[in-house]
Amino acid sequence: MPASCFTSFQKPTDAYPLPEKFTFPFYYDPHPLCILAAEQLQHHLETQTDWVHNFGINPNHKGLVIGKMFGVLVVQNEQGEIGYLSAFSGKLADENHHPGFVPPVFDMLTKDSFFQQGAKVLNELNAQIANLEKAQEFLMAKAFLEEETNLKIKELENQKQKIKAGKKARKLQRLEASEKLSPEDFKTLEKSLALESQKTKLELKYLTLSWNERLEAAQKKLAVYQDEIIFLQKERKNKSNALQQKLFDHYQFLNQLGHRKNLNDIFQEVAPPAGSGECAAPKLLQYAFLNKMKPIAMAEFYWGQAPNTEIRKHGHYYPACNGKCKPILAHMLEGMEVDENPLLLNPAIGKQIEVIYEDDHLAVVNKPAEFLSVPGKTIQDSVAFRMKKKYPKATGPLIVHRLDMSTSGLMLIAKSMEVHKFLQHQFIKRTIKKRYIAVLNGNLSEQEGIIDLPLRVDLDDRPRQLVCYEHGKQAQTKWKVIKVSENKTRVHFFPITGRTHQLRVHASHSKGLNCPIIGDDLYGQKVDRLHLHAEFIEFLHPETRERMSIQVDPDF
Repeated sequence: MPASCFTSFQKPTDAYPLPEKFTFPFYYDPHPLCILAAEQLQHHLETQTDWVHNFGINPNHKGLVIGKMFGVLVVQNEQGEIGYLSAFSGKLADENHHPGFVPPVFDMLTKDSFFQQGAKVLNELNAQIANLEKAQEFLMAKAFLEEETNLKIKELENQKQKIKAGKKARKLQRLEASEKLSPEDFKTLEKSLALESQKTKLELKYLTLSWNERLEAAQKKLAVYQDEIIFLQKERKNKSNALQQKLFDHYQFLNQLGHRKNLNDIFQEVAPPAGSGECAAPKLLQYAFLNKMKPIAMAEFYWGQAPNTEIRKHGHYYPACNGKCKPILAHMLEGMEVDENPLLLNPAIGKQIEVIYEDDHLAVVNKPAEFLSVPGKTIQDSVAFRMKKKYPKATGPLIVHRLDMSTSGLMLIAKSMEVHKFLQHQFIKRTIKKRYIAVLNGNLSEQEGIIDLPLRVDLDDRPRQLVCYEHGKQAQTKWKVIKVSENKTRVHFFPITGRTHQLRVHASHSKGLNCPIIGDDLYGQKVDRLHLHAEFIEFLHPETRERMSIQVDPDF
């Protein structure tokens, strides 16, 4: 292992006391030493000349733009010195190794490694399959079968139309003959027409049999090539699965206790997501444990142009992902004292729900920020929980609609099943008017508009949302500027749809307003609170049928 991976701080660190526990990697504020290390690494990224990677922030760099997650791990080495390690997620400039960065947990790009040899075999199979699929004989046999199939359909349809026309003509002939012919002659005619009907049906039967034989012959010709392609595809699949399993076995992760686990052991019955083990956090901890360094604090930041789907801001800090990293880090952090998971703490302690309006049928409450609308997996305290206590005689579900935990503002509470159904119907029909107020981090050049960006959950990092035009659900938001000052913009949001994190994503995404809401710990930067408030709601009262309008100003 190269000693150069341990980097000393260029600035004095005496003013920063070491943390008592290691960073909880899935929700944290970067420790000052991590910020110092990250700034030093960022300066290196801006000034180094060892490699070239197009992050999309340097106009002189060409090629595909790929932003990167980087990580810093503050450590104490065996000599008692405090420094830090650096890592990048995946590959950087198409390489796994760069001076000053820790190596991968397993280097699949090593020349003549089992992975490279296996990939070569798979590439050869891909080439064989591609050549067969492009072979002139295969394409001719495929086209011939398609031509014969279409011809069969056409000829059989013509015969069916002939039968239909004959049936119609015979019916007319019977009708005319019934008035002119004697009963005996009519009976003779009936027999003749029946034979004619049977003849046309037999013609259809023999024509069908003839075509089936022709198509079977054409299919046999094609099957000669298809069978070989299918055989190669199965062989490719088997070899690919075997190579993947072997690769998972070689990704072995160490922890402070000296225990090793590979990806198959860590994910057990579930197939590890693509790229598991290639993120910065596992690389950093692996190198520290292998070199007997004590991990002290860790942080990860994004460097580069924002991707098209997920929200990443240049230079912003982000937690480790849940899908790929959480199972791995659960093993790697075993035996270490780690900060408590703040997401397991009840954020509603000491907070009260203000009732703005109430009658026998419903209530309108002002939910505080950082307060669940409904119970979570580990926390029961919520608006729903408090309302059940406040209105024990209420029937049916009390909560008509939800707000994100971090969002404050107005919520409707139904005191009966009938009222709940009536109010929810208005939400479904979008006749309820809602208005949110938010403060954005940045200046908007336009005054109003509509954001139309479809959203879906990030399967690798719940509960984060992605912009996805293929699988996302339609999400639309109207917006209007109220005030701009000191690089901050106060806006009104009018959600047309109600997707999870819709306003937060639409504000922050580069194809939306590209200005995250202040305090957004998922899509922006964390401060005291999320500056998003549901300030106005208008609805039809279930009893009086009058429209009610209620407004409560935010506390920011």
